[in-house]
Amino acid sequence: MEFIYEYQKEHPQQVKAFLKEQGISKGLLAKIKFQGGKIFVNDVIHNVLYQLQAGDQVRIVIPDEGEHETVLLDETPIDIVFEDEHILVVNKPAGVSSIPAQYHPNQTMANRVKAHYKRQGYVNQVVHVVTRLDRDTSGLMLFAKHGFAHAKLDVQLREKNFIKKYQALLSGDVSSLQAHAQIELPIGRDYTSLIKRMVSDAGQYAHTEYWLEKRNDDFALVDIQLHTGRTHQIRVHFSAIGCPLIGDDMYDGTMNLPLTRQALHCYELHFTHPFTGEALHFHCPLPTDMAEIKQTIETR
Repeated sequence: MEFIYEYQKEHPQQVKAFLKEQGISKGLLAKIKFQGGKIFVNDVIHNVLYQLQAGDQVRIVIPDEGEHETVLLDETPIDIVFEDEHILVVNKPAGVSSIPAQYHPNQTMANRVKAHYKRQGYVNQVVHVVTRLDRDTSGLMLFAKHGFAHAKLDVQLREKNFIKKYQALLSGDVSSLQAHAQIELPIGRDYTSLIKRMVSDAGQYAHTEYWLEKRNDDFALVDIQLHTGRTHQIRVHFSAIGCPLIGDDMYDGTMNLPLTRQALHCYELHFTHPFTGEALHFHCPLPTDMAEIKQTIETR
């Protein structure tokens, strides 16, 4: 894979400093140096200490990534929302983990994406997960298709230039919900469980914003935007204010409906394309199990 830049500064600058400004890390430079990549300036190979002059063309060749040999293949088709040579956006179904774990090495989205890459014959087959979802949360997931794209997207995440929006169906004291509100409660581990989290003064700052969309006497539909990314943040925050997610038995959500997983869906992603600079906006409608309950809120 190649990337071309033009050096336009008046004063000389070393190649490595210029490439750092383009988002190329020391690790990626090492990969270029030791794994078969190349750096050209005006079509002549140079090292990272070369001094660039105004008007120079810099072309970098990044070596192919091959594949993670330990990641197994799952041939289950994926629901592709968008794909180009740099990124892949998919609609993850509920009940599927994002990445493999020690005792569950297969049947995750990473396994399915790797199989997709293999079927397409891509030269880069390492699976780079940019945004992940809990196993029982459905909706939009973003993958980078090579390490350079992953690094540039991670910068956007750190700088909070990503917008992820969710829809959730709530039970409990839904009459207490405001039209628009912020939940800012710290989240830490619940030491009675290996998995569960809880609101705790000793926890990390967590910030959730929500908008009330629909409500009846029993249930509510809310739009949610996360401003931090703590484990189980949405589930913990809404349980803490007395409105746990429908189907979320871990956090006391009602279980007397056909929906048997937490009613949470990532329905929007906004970010900037890491190479074209285009503002990207993806939308994914509610899955059937949540849409049916939403319909009962609208009609009751």
